[in-house]
Amino acid sequence: MNFGGMANIIWIISLVISMAACKKESVSTGNSASYLELTLNGNLTRQTIHSFGASDAWSCQFIGNNWPDSKKNQIADWLFSTELDVNNSPKGIGLSTWRFNIGGGSIQQGSASGISDEWRRAESFMNNDKTYNWNSHQGQRWFLSAAKERGVNEFIGFVNSPPVAITKNGKAYSSDKNHHNLDESNYELFANYLADIVENVQANDGILFKYISPFNEPQWDWTDGGQEGTPAQNSEISTLIKVINTEFDKRNLSTLLELPESAQLNFLYENDNKKGRGEQVSSFFNPSSSEYIGNLSHVAPKVAAHSYYTTWPLSRLSETRMKVKQAVEANSSSIEFWMTEYCVLENNSEISGNGRDLSMNTALYTARVIFTDLCIGNASSWQWWLAVSPYDYKDGLVYTDYNKNDGAIYDSKLLWSFGNFSRFIIPGMTRLAITRSDSKTEEQSLDNLMAGAFVNEDKSKASVVLINYRDSKIPVKISLKEIVGLSGLKVYLTDGKSENNLAYQGDYSISEVIEIPPRSVVTITNVD
Repeated sequence: MNFGGMANIIWIISLVISMAACKKESVSTGNSASYLELTLNGNLTRQTIHSFGASDAWSCQFIGNNWPDSKKNQIADWLFSTELDVNNSPKGIGLSTWRFNIGGGSIQQGSASGISDEWRRAESFMNNDKTYNWNSHQGQRWFLSAAKERGVNEFIGFVNSPPVAITKNGKAYSSDKNHHNLDESNYELFANYLADIVENVQANDGILFKYISPFNEPQWDWTDGGQEGTPAQNSEISTLIKVINTEFDKRNLSTLLELPESAQLNFLYENDNKKGRGEQVSSFFNPSSSEYIGNLSHVAPKVAAHSYYTTWPLSRLSETRMKVKQAVEANSSSIEFWMTEYCVLENNSEISGNGRDLSMNTALYTARVIFTDLCIGNASSWQWWLAVSPYDYKDGLVYTDYNKNDGAIYDSKLLWSFGNFSRFIIPGMTRLAITRSDSKTEEQSLDNLMAGAFVNEDKSKASVVLINYRDSKIPVKISLKEIVGLSGLKVYLTDGKSENNLAYQGDYSISEVIEIPPRSVVTITNVD
């Protein structure tokens, strides 16, 4: 036996073990080469966050009316609860805004509505003789109350179609692919209708609609009867908004008008192929525009738009949001950008809309969209489309069986990953700039680790949401600049494991390195 050779081997093994030990020690003691350092810049603030939400279309009308209380309450807890379970994990995702579908009356018309899927028909408060039925929308109103009971205090009433009793063609969808399905002679009647709804829902349910959204995706034709809807020209929107504003003024309503609910983000800053229905930031909020309504007393100082069909490839995902930010900032008066509707409609190499998906694939894809809307587009609110879906499609946070009276309910990884944002970025928090030790910008991080940081006004509460798109873990350390008083942090994880649904991972000090698991969404926070 060669004892000299054996000694060399032992020396080499000892050296390797020593180096490994040093490497492990460097992670815990602060060697920046071993982890990604994220510095929160307390003096570099961005937009204020108002809310995270979803809508009650279309399932809630049946589930709220017919399903067993135990299942309705479980769905409501998942969506709205801010309580913690025995393991200190959230019981729900704590949505802070709720969108109420003010229907056009196609459900009363039945098959004569021309909308074949009865789940996509909607009730109206207005009868065919133009009187009112204030007992309408009972199922949806159950969820209004459930949301309020669990702490939601911002409600938005949105309209896909005016009531069929006053539309041009007597339907809740259009026969004219270019123009609004409401004759100008009925504008005042429609304005009265919206004001009546605000007053009566408040009187009957104790819930005030902070916003009314009278239009939805006016760029689309809405002539196929797939659901309620109507196109509209910018000039039609402007004229009708003025009439509604006058009626709201007469009644001293505090409710504001949300618009224009652009079908895609790019319609905020360009026409694309929808002349007269695009460039909606400048059309409605530039004083030199003939459609200017930004000075009206009830027009909310914001533009609402939807993130559909602008999420792939990654270059378009980032560039579209940058252009939205630039258009909003270039406007002569101060306005905000709210992203008010999204689900997965795209079909690309990463994802397709078809096929219900309860896994992390859709959750991560959507988390990246949320990140870009917030951290590149400067969105002040982010809202999902169907809170509850019966469909075999990527459109729900919670899924149910396709049954009007009862069935199974299913949570999704999308629900819980959205909760990494909605549960811990509380209304009024402001986004902070982040400096990364790898020097990546938000745009450069979209296929790696994305990070968004948010603090309250006195910087005593902070939440950092991290999205790891990679198949490997990433060690991260949070550092502070111009922020004092943050020490103990809590970590919450959503990943592919069944037990990790916004799951509490323990307490950490600000100086600790935290490993972000592969294909996960993690929130590091001191918010209770």
